[in-house]
Amino acid sequence: MSSTEHAHPHHEGAQEFGHGGTGKYWAVFLALCLLTGCSFLTYFEMWHHAIPVSVSRAFMMAVSVSKALLVMGFFMHLIWEANWKWVLTVPAAMMAVFLVCMLIPDIGFRTYHYSSHRWNHTPQPIEQPAEQLEGAPASLQPGH
Repeated sequence: MSSTEHAHPHHEGAQEFGHGGTGKYWAVFLALCLLTGCSFLTYFEMWHHAIPVSVSRAFMMAVSVSKALLVMGFFMHLIWEANWKWVLTVPAAMMAVFLVCMLIPDIGFRTYHYSSHRWNHTPQPIEQPAEQLEGAPASLQPGH
């Protein structure tokens, strides 16, 4: 090897893995800022009046998943990894879905097997007036 081949090892590595320049990272940063701005919109009063709660929750989930995928793909360099990443992530994702599906009935039907002693010490749900349930801002709801 000549002395010029050792002069810039970081530049050679960057070209070898194809990460490109800093433009991609700035574009991802701007996309993350835009997505954060979208999630910030859900805080305003006009959002609560115009968008149903279920749509708002789905929107926030989509924004959160998009942000996580951008961070994992670009800042954690998963987009440039070899195909072995699927060997690790697909079984783990399948196991996560399996565990959630197995726990949903356990959590949902947990009160079916309560004893009378357990029911005596179970907290009772708090009744809220109907006008607070529909369209109330998050700051007026208890626990926020």
